[in-house]
Amino acid sequence: MAAIDGSSKTFVQRAKHEMREYALLSTYLFVCFGALILYKTAILGEAGISYLPSGLAAIKALILAKFILLGHMIRLGGRRAGARIVHVIAYKALLYLILLLVLSVVEEVVVGLVHGRTVAASLAEFGGAKLPQTLATSLIMLLILIPYVASRELNVALGEGRIWTLLFEHRAGQQPAELEPAAGEPRPANKSGHATPRPL
Repeated sequence: MAAIDGSSKTFVQRAKHEMREYALLSTYLFVCFGALILYKTAILGEAGISYLPSGLAAIKALILAKFILLGHMIRLGGRRAGARIVHVIAYKALLYLILLLVLSVVEEVVVGLVHGRTVAASLAEFGGAKLPQTLATSLIMLLILIPYVASRELNVALGEGRIWTLLFEHRAGQQPAELEPAAGEPRPANKSGHATPRPL
């Protein structure tokens, strides 16, 4: 019975951890996608073109976050023995970028069907007139994915939660240099009456 209770607690803790990670990743991607869509809306608005995002940023963020977490579960782009962290980060970021491009193609096809265009017409437009926009967006998304992948890989390398502790913990301030006694001057005595040794 105790073993069953322990396993159930472990399952609940793992589920909570995955839900929290999914929520944080979805929020991060939603903010990034939302910023890109707002920028696109502003540019098209100046050109007199009406563009209504209609929740695409939230949907894409939820889907991509789920696929990224599934990639973590199946160890997509898993670290090889002796591989440098920077190589792992670049490799995984490229894999997730390819996944994002696939989702973008699906998005264009769905939007095209809603507006009465055929799948072939939507794909032709995506690879033709929209190709420069697609490449620019892909580069921006690569820059968005790199910090996430880097933070996760560093967290694994340093130990679970260690990177967040380093980022957010309070650190005692060091004594300013001007308060240090000059060379040759006696250092202040501690409580035992002995002079405090100089740091090496």
